[in-house]
Amino acid sequence: MSEIKVELTRRAALLGAGGALAGAGLAVSLPAQAAAAKQGSLAAPVARYPLGGFEINTLLDGAVTLQEPQKTFAMNVEADTFSATSAENFVPDDSFQISFTPTLINTGSELILFDTGNGEDARPGRGNMRAALENAGYTPEQVDVVVLTHMHPDHIGGLMEGGAPAFANARYVTGQKEYDFWAAMDPEANGVTKLMASHVKPLAENMTFLNDGGAVTSGITAMSAPGHTPGHMIYMIESDGKQLALTADTANHFVWSLAYPDWEVRFDMDKETAASTRRTVFGMLAGDKVPFVGYHMPFPAVGYVAQEGSGFRYVPASYQLHL
Repeated sequence: MSEIKVELTRRAALLGAGGALAGAGLAVSLPAQAAAAKQGSLAAPVARYPLGGFEINTLLDGAVTLQEPQKTFAMNVEADTFSATSAENFVPDDSFQISFTPTLINTGSELILFDTGNGEDARPGRGNMRAALENAGYTPEQVDVVVLTHMHPDHIGGLMEGGAPAFANARYVTGQKEYDFWAAMDPEANGVTKLMASHVKPLAENMTFLNDGGAVTSGITAMSAPGHTPGHMIYMIESDGKQLALTADTANHFVWSLAYPDWEVRFDMDKETAASTRRTVFGMLAGDKVPFVGYHMPFPAVGYVAQEGSGFRYVPASYQLHL
């Protein structure tokens, strides 16, 4: 009699065992578990990283799912190329999720918040920065400095609550060029200028205006990164020889903007300059192997950049910053 060789996968073996029992007329069941009560919404997430003598907290203000991504990203790219590239990177080409992530830095002597999220009147899925801040163990009254990277609503919306400053004891810092550009416009011109009038201008007397290379405080330096807006700024953080960059909205998506820096983004006011800025900033970070926080990167929004071909590859941070 010839030998018959049978090889079973684990899945087939499990299915086969179940089938054998069923074929024998034996019911196969597991004991039912009592229904568990739903727990409701979780507190807004926080991630915390050491950086030399500083402590970096990324705060999730919210995340929303949107449709038709090519109306926002890769506007100068053929649909077939966009779909193929999306598939290669395991992201759908018909929808996407975008996160909003302010950063809180405890320097040991000051508590410094970069951007304030969408604010109290935000649409669903946004406006949770206060909850995230409190979940990190802080209150708005403890914030010493609020830094605004630029004036888009998802960055300045949380400055006011109930018509009063949300960070009652803070001083404010922003780029001179950014402030001047929006402040010179008619307050009723658009949504940004309206929010500037109600949320930013009332704080101007307590605001420090920086140019390229200006310091927020020791170890935190402003860097001009225009294109997304005329005065868009990023910040280099350094403590005890460790570095991290806050790149704000230099890239708005880890594939469709960061990996392909020449792909146009609807929200970039000067698309050619924005592409050039992406190449400069992420080329620098890739070359120096400096980690960064990107405001719209997937939460916790911390990662690295590697040069790949004519573009870049986003590498989410895992445990590196904790070693």
